[in-house]
Amino acid sequence: MGVKEFEPNTIQAITTETAEIRQFSTGATRDTAEGKYDYEGFLSPWVIERYARYMHKNRKQSDGQLRDSDNWQKGIPKDVYIKSMFRHFMDLWFGHRGEFSQEGTEEALCALMFNIQGYLHELLKE
Repeated sequence: MGVKEFEPNTIQAITTETAEIRQFSTGATRDTAEGKYDYEGFLSPWVIERYARYMHKNRKQSDGQLRDSDNWQKGIPKDVYIKSMFRHFMDLWFGHRGEFSQEGTEEALCALMFNIQGYLHELLKE
């Protein structure tokens, strides 16, 4: 498998060699953001909002009940994710080439995001 870079349920701190402090016009102080993950910069609010709409829409089960939003975190086998990933990728690819797409580009991309995230979630749990 290799060396794990992330352990779920733990907080990984990134330390820096400097002890620089930022001081704001209000007088408040904070350490610098140097060496820290920039989640706000790494993610697009438009994409996250569109993905949330996709996930909410797909919470409704065939019996009419709504599954919990984090239901997928209970565990889905990686082979289920990979098979679904391929189906959605094929749909995206057909649409990209101007052919018929059953889902449309945004839906296919959101479905891929779900499956990629789920696969990675299961991998990180190992």
